[in-house]
Order: sequence, then structure tokens, then C-alpha cells
Amino acid sequence: MGESTVGGPRPLVTDPFGAEPALAPLRDAAWDGDWPAVRAFFEGIPTDEAPGVENLSLAAALLAGVERTEWFLEKAVKDWPADPLPRTLLAERYVHLGLRARGRGPAENVRWDAARQCHDWLCKAELLLIEVCAEEPAYVPAWTTRLSTARGLGLGQSEARRRYDRLAEHHPHHVHAQSQLLRQLSPEWGGSWEAAHGFAEECVSAAPQGSHAGVLVAEAHLEHWAALDGAEAEEYLRSTTVRDELRRAARVSVLHPDHHRDWRWTDSHSAFALAFSLGGHVGDSAPHFAALCDTVSESYWRTVPDWRTRFTEYRTAAAQAKL
Repeated sequence: MGESTVGGPRPLVTDPFGAEPALAPLRDAAWDGDWPAVRAFFEGIPTDEAPGVENLSLAAALLAGVERTEWFLEKAVKDWPADPLPRTLLAERYVHLGLRARGRGPAENVRWDAARQCHDWLCKAELLLIEVCAEEPAYVPAWTTRLSTARGLGLGQSEARRRYDRLAEHHPHHVHAQSQLLRQLSPEWGGSWEAAHGFAEECVSAAPQGSHAGVLVAEAHLEHWAALDGAEAEEYLRSTTVRDELRRAARVSVLHPDHHRDWRWTDSHSAFALAFSLGGHVGDSAPHFAALCDTVSESYWRTVPDWRTRFTEYRTAAAQAKL
């Protein structure tokens, strides 16, 4: 696994556009500043079923990470003022720019000027999204992005939940939106671990088996682990209670016979592989590493020091455990 016949191990694929070939046309259109091609890509995503709505929000988030896209998205907003898509995509880009300006880490460690820049970008995004949601109350991608602005602007638990409830009226098992609310429910944003873990389990119980909802359990435990220090952090994911919750979540989601691979596959398997590996549950991590091979979602693994080396080491251990 992950070995090359010549030249040693293959490099890890961390670019989500490289991990999922179907997304490559979106990246190419963004690089070219080609709005008609970007719009055609999103219009080609079937939204009459749940996976399509999920893919729509995921693609919007990925587009937001492509550099210098705001210039042609701003032009698209001017040229198509009644269309919710360009405004939502531009808002996603503004959120990305705001969070990048803020940087990582707790609020008390963020510089004043960085916090101000973040606030300004998020306000610009929120103004666009307010318009879209007023005109198109069932437009799920806009409500999903408004969960990010609610958290970043410090609008509180009740407002975030209100936005999620509006979204859930139209799409009750939207994992990308649930992941956003899950972060809001953590202590860092005024919630509690009881609320975060409870919400994750609630989503898994309500979702169809074989969906990606199980990843929310892994995300909640990884967030909880990251908030701990020293021996407490080391022991947290090793607990049999946490292990069993992760096992159940994996079984009813990405390891379920009804599961079908879609654009979230790298994120879901990366989260489970990381949680099981950090907990020392090598055998449980094996099917997730087998699915990932040389692909990994950096958004989860970068929380681990020297994460590329650790990923390779954990993957090797998982492969040996299968023998």
C-alpha cells in the first residue's frame, strides 16, 4: 500500500481536486476565471437526491480555496444579480479569506488587526447570504455558509441552531452543514462537549445507513482530543468507550454495505483513520487506510506534528495488521 515499484514511496495526494477527478473541471475553470464553465459545473450537479445537494456545498467550499477567484466571482455577481449561485460562491470565498486572515488558534491568541480583517470579510459574506436566503429560502448552500458566518461573527448558539433548522427543513441529513454546527456546539464557541457529542450521535441515528454522517462522531472526538493536553489527551482516544463509538459510527457509514463513494470519501476515511490511529486502534484503522491509499485530507491530519511522516507510519502499521 502506498509503495511505488521504482523510486520509493509515492507522494501523498492532499489536493482534493487531485483526489477526485470529477472535480478537476471546476479547478481548471476557476484557474481560467471562466464563470460560464464554473456555472455549468454547478448546474451539472444533480440536486434531486441528497448526495447531489451535499456535493454542491462541498464543491462551493473547495472553490473558495482556489486563489484569486474573487475577482471573477464579483464580476459574475454584478452580471447575474438575481442568481443565488454567484453570490453564494463569492460569500464562501470571502469566508475563506476571512478565516485565513484570522489564522489558526484560540481567539485570545489572534492579533487585533487579523481579527478585524476576518470580521470585515465575514460581514461582506453575510450581507450577500442574507439577500440569497431572503429570496431563496430553500437554497441550502447559502444556509450552509451562513453557519460559518454565524460562528465567525460570534452570533451565538441559538442563531446558529436557527440557521441549521432552516436548512434542515429542506435537507435534514446534510453532513457538511452538520459539521459546521458541530463546531459551533463545542466549548470553544460557547457550547459543551455533551452538546457536541450528543448532536453527532443524533445525526448518525437519524441518517440513512451508509451515509457519511458517521464522520461527525469522529470529528467530535478529534475536536475533543485537540482541546486536551498531556496525558489526558493521550488517553482520551485510547478509551474503549470512544473506540466503540468510533467503531459503531464507521460501521453504519463508510463501512456499511449501502455506502457509495462520493466527493466526501477522502474526508470521511481520513477522519476515521486519524482517530483510530491516535487511539492506538491499529486494526480498526486498516480499512480506512486501505480506502485512502496515497490520498489524505490535510484538514484533519495537519493537527498532528510532522503529520506526513505520522500518516505513513500509521498506514504501514495498519497494512501489517491486516496480514
